[in-house]
Amino acid sequence: MTDVIIGVDPHKLSATIEVVDHQERLLGSGRFSTDQAGYRAMRSYVKTWPRRVWAIEGANGAGRPLAQRLVEAGERVVDVPAKLAARVRLFDTGHNRKTDALDAHSIAIVAVRTPGLRVLAPGGALEALRLLTDRRDELARLRVQTVNRLQRLL
Repeated sequence: MTDVIIGVDPHKLSATIEVVDHQERLLGSGRFSTDQAGYRAMRSYVKTWPRRVWAIEGANGAGRPLAQRLVEAGERVVDVPAKLAARVRLFDTGHNRKTDALDAHSIAIVAVRTPGLRVLAPGGALEALRLLTDRRDELARLRVQTVNRLQRLL
C-alpha cells in the first residue's frame, strides 16, 4: 500500500508534479526542470513521502526519459493514458482547460481511482545497453592511458 500518488505532467524541459493521498487531497506540488539539478530537486522534494507511487502521463512518449530514470532509481512508476487524464480533467472541472498543474492533478486522480494501470519495470535491453556503454567507455579510457604511456616512453 502507498501513502501518496505523485501525478507527473512531463514536458521536454520541465515536469510538473502534484502529490495527493488516497482521499484525493492535495499534499504538495511543484514544477521542476528536466536537467540533473531539477531531477535531484524533485527527488529531494518527495522524500517527505517514503511510500509513494509515481503516475506519469505518456510513460512511453514524452514521459519516457523521466519514467526510466525513476524506475532505475527503484521507484514505483505507473503509466497513465492521456485519454483518461483528459476525461478526469473535463469531468472534475467542468471544462477542458489545460494547465500543467491541472494536468498533473488529473493524472494523480486517475492513478488513485483506476486499478490495474501498467506498472513500469526496468528493461533488460536497456540494462544490457548501459553495460555495453560502460564497458566501451572503460576501454576507451584504457586505450588513451596506454597511448599516453607509449608517448612518454618514446
